[in-house]
Amino acid sequence: MRKSDKKIENQIRDVLTEVCEDTLKGYDGFLWVTHTVKFSSFPQSLEIVCVFETNQDRANFLVGEGPQHVSTTIQKVFNKVGVQLKNVSKQIRYDIQKNR
Repeated sequence: MRKSDKKIENQIRDVLTEVCEDTLKGYDGFLWVTHTVKFSSFPQSLEIVCVFETNQDRANFLVGEGPQHVSTTIQKVFNKVGVQLKNVSKQIRYDIQKNR
């Protein structure tokens, strides 16, 4: 990993930690946030995944204001560090924890 990639990765991790802490407070069944990224095409390649405990938790989140809240929070926090996400809602996916 190049030094510039490591800096981007740390920045993403810091931002998503803030998003995760905010989301944990407001939504039952929300567990964590993770991501994938191709550094050569960041920020367009960034995919953010919000993980829920069950399908029902995810469904409850999706029918409420959850997606808009998370999208807005992600946009605001990335803006604070100078990263513009052009269409953040298309870069977020909602998933459930896989059974072990």
